[in-house]
Amino acid sequence: MIPPDGITDADLRPPFAADGMRIGLLGGSFNPPHRAHRLISLTALKRLNLAQVWWIVTPGNPLKEHDDLSPLAERIRLSRGVARHSRIKVTAFEAGLGTAYTAQTLAWLRRRLPEVRFVWLMGADNLASFHRWNDWRAIFRLMPVAVEDRPGWRYRALASPAAAYFARFRIAESKAAALPDLAPPAWCYLTGPLSKLSSTALRAAHHPLRSRLLPTQERAD
Repeated sequence: MIPPDGITDADLRPPFAADGMRIGLLGGSFNPPHRAHRLISLTALKRLNLAQVWWIVTPGNPLKEHDDLSPLAERIRLSRGVARHSRIKVTAFEAGLGTAYTAQTLAWLRRRLPEVRFVWLMGADNLASFHRWNDWRAIFRLMPVAVEDRPGWRYRALASPAAAYFARFRIAESKAAALPDLAPPAWCYLTGPLSKLSSTALRAAHHPLRSRLLPTQERAD
């Protein structure tokens, strides 16, 4: 496959991962990336005792319209500018695979890197609608899941069909550091610092995408 303009061969391959590494996976369009993505990642690194978090910048979300989707190369570049952390790796390997759904991507990763201890990361807003995702039950059965609190979403997330279906596999937040070592299905709900930022809200504000790249010093909301 010839990479599109602005994308390297390395972008289309997963980052290096050694056997036994504990790695969080945060997937999304990152259109645009913002401080909440970084906050979720930093929280996961600390609370789950992870070695890395991978931002999987997707070609496009099957549940969303793509009319306002910025080019993949632009979203990768901006994501690296927002991440600004040696243990947050930005990758677009899903585009190299040609997969359209998260379950397919995670199944491929499990086959390719069976000894890596992956954890799927997502915000509470995603858990609330998780039952709409393609093959959502398979995602819970492929790897442990960490759900991070989002403003205004806690009760809807914890009352969602997905949370109810896997309720008996939820572990206490106090045991979150053990999550990457557990056999799936296993999940945890993490509370902590919150950011009201969302990619949808940023796009709706009609500001140029580049203006949303965080400066060197982190900006308060």
